[in-house]
Amino acid sequence: MMSQLSEWFWQERLWFPEGLGWADLEDRDGRVYAKGRDLWVALPIALLFLIIRQIFERTVATPLASLLGVKETARLKAPHNPTLESYYCKINKNPTQNSVANLCKQTGCSERQVQRWFRRRRNQDRPSLLKKFREASWRFTFYLLAFIAGLAALIDKPWLYDLKEMWEGFPVLTLLPSQYWYYMIELGFYSSLLFSVASDVKRKDFKEQIVHHVATILLISFSWCVNYIRAGTLIMLVHDSSDYLLESAKMFNYAGWRNACNYIFIVFAAIFIVTRLVIFPFRIIYCTWVYPVTIYEPFFGYYFFNGLLMILQCLHIFWAILIIRIAVRFLTNNEKVDDERSDKDETDESEEEEEEDCRKEMKKNGPVQNGHAVHNNNHSKTE
Repeated sequence: MMSQLSEWFWQERLWFPEGLGWADLEDRDGRVYAKGRDLWVALPIALLFLIIRQIFERTVATPLASLLGVKETARLKAPHNPTLESYYCKINKNPTQNSVANLCKQTGCSERQVQRWFRRRRNQDRPSLLKKFREASWRFTFYLLAFIAGLAALIDKPWLYDLKEMWEGFPVLTLLPSQYWYYMIELGFYSSLLFSVASDVKRKDFKEQIVHHVATILLISFSWCVNYIRAGTLIMLVHDSSDYLLESAKMFNYAGWRNACNYIFIVFAAIFIVTRLVIFPFRIIYCTWVYPVTIYEPFFGYYFFNGLLMILQCLHIFWAILIIRIAVRFLTNNEKVDDERSDKDETDESEEEEEEDCRKEMKKNGPVQNGHAVHNNNHSKTE
């Protein structure tokens, strides 16, 4: 069954122009071509990236955070309360007003105390600045090195300057060692991001990030299998050209370097808009969507490849709206650049107000149910 499905899926008429097929990509006369089985190399590379990342974050990112003055926000712990904890974990992290009233009756706490407890409990689950900084520094390092490596691999290639050259001789295009490693490392990195998505900082565009990673992995894998490698290298270079600037802006933001963050973000926004909203759709997609039909009849692989590119373009537009909104707010009001995708800590009362409230509630209500005090001021602040 699986062999029949595989045979149907990889039939030549789906993935190649008429008259061409897999036989044209067999190694001969010293010429080497991409093979689908080569993609398995990306799995150990992805695992290696996960290991290197752990080492990097501990030995490089953490000392760098200290050097740049990354300061953790002091967070007060929510007092231990089994009833509220059970509701938080099993029902809802943001209780309605009616739910708060019911919880007050169950615990003997005041409404203000219940709301404060949930506010602090939500803050406890939010990632620390150090975690955010370490993730950003890891991605910054990779994107910067990947951009430099990609530029070095393509700087002497004619299709970097004349995009129509990417189809010259297609699909019989010899695989170069630089292309092989560029592809495998990029595929391994995005696979590692997909593997670590559960433990990474979750932002408001979490679902869009998943779609982006999956579409990127499919695009890289497919373009490799059917020898769209020249187009693939250009697409990866365009994407890497701005990502490292965004990650560096995040790093300075977490470190409290406001001016550096703001101006790097403006440079990033300009490059992002030029590369993702101008070069990508009007140059690259033009040469993968419009130009190819002048040299061969459209086929399924042509539509599949361009469909993935359009998914990426839709994500580019979505992120561009967020980026432009932040940039306009900064340029017009000189406000601090903040990542709108990240959840921010909810504000809490000061310790003095906390202690005063505690004394009042203790006099009024006495001990709460479940054997716990109404409020425990001995809980220490955490990073």
